[in-house]
Amino acid sequence: MNIQRDGQTPSASVHISRGAFVTVEVAVDDHEPAARIAADLGDVPIAQIFLFCSPSSAFETLVSDLDARLPDVPVVACTTAGEIGAQGYADDRIIAVALPKAHFATQPILIETLSGIDRTAAAERVVAERIALADANPDKPEGFAFLMVDGLSLREDMLVGSLAPALGQMPLFGGSAGDGQRFDRTLLSIDGRVYRDAAILTLVQTDHAVKVFSLDNLVPTDTRMVVTAADPDRRIVKEINAEPAGREYARIIGKDPEQLDEFTFASHPVTVRLGEGHHVRAIQRVNETGELVFFSAIEEGMVLTVAEPAEIVNHLEQSLARLSATASPAGILACDCLLRRISAEQGQRGREISEVLSRHGVIGFSTYGEQIGPLHQNQTMTGVALFPPTGNGGA
Repeated sequence: MNIQRDGQTPSASVHISRGAFVTVEVAVDDHEPAARIAADLGDVPIAQIFLFCSPSSAFETLVSDLDARLPDVPVVACTTAGEIGAQGYADDRIIAVALPKAHFATQPILIETLSGIDRTAAAERVVAERIALADANPDKPEGFAFLMVDGLSLREDMLVGSLAPALGQMPLFGGSAGDGQRFDRTLLSIDGRVYRDAAILTLVQTDHAVKVFSLDNLVPTDTRMVVTAADPDRRIVKEINAEPAGREYARIIGKDPEQLDEFTFASHPVTVRLGEGHHVRAIQRVNETGELVFFSAIEEGMVLTVAEPAEIVNHLEQSLARLSATASPAGILACDCLLRRISAEQGQRGREISEVLSRHGVIGFSTYGEQIGPLHQNQTMTGVALFPPTGNGGA
């Protein structure tokens, strides 16, 4: 289903320097987007480029062309469920985020075949690469790990559960690659080669101060339900409270079971309690048999709590303002759940959200799920805020 976009989408290439990143934004219908990106980056020595690409882009051609033009620069890319550019929410864009060598050193790690991953081997590689990167860059003492993962792989929970311990004190955040609202094909790329059923973990060392964050605007209610039948491997809930899942969910939230859609799921999310907090287990859709298909891990016996979204614009403004309480970020790279965008635009708040994102210099993409530490979650924004190096003024 297509939804009306009320964000501001720029119509021309935009070159932005935020202090931490160099960002180039190009329309998908640009005749030579790779050439435009390479040219707009100029002569700045680049450690690595992150590329967030609309699913309407010629993804395979783009990443191949950019790799040919910048053979010495690692380029890590994914398709999106929407882009976050200079003016906030955007569609049909290609966002290139370049990390200058003066302030960053990186090590991208390709993890193939998530469906058959050797978790121990993957973790051991991450440990070795993390130590080597830190040892080679003593002038860049701060670090974070950024994960791009196939958003249709159904393996994000397992993956971050394996990777986070291997990272030690290095904070992890990330996003699940998207395909707009089609949920058909999500793609990742590194060095011009395209992958599915894969993830790319980029280890980053920097002289910028680092703050990895996660935020959401959801408030749990007292309304609960129990998963009584499920297919965890496919993230499908068959029954809730021993009743057909779709019908029972609709009854609990007071909706017609025949009218359940992405707007319903965005405005009536369900959460699970983990420790002292609640984490969203977002519903993707109702399948043809009335079962609920989820974006993240689900299992029988799980108690789900209905949550209500707080006012999203003020919440986002206040959350981003808190990141700036002691100093203004030199750049914010973020992964924002598609369901947050759907909820904002359903309420005609997309333009206001875009203004907040733009004002705070947030760049990134809309996702099918977000990762923070060992958790895969939904209906959140995760990201990293980078602050000017001490005594450097962010130059």
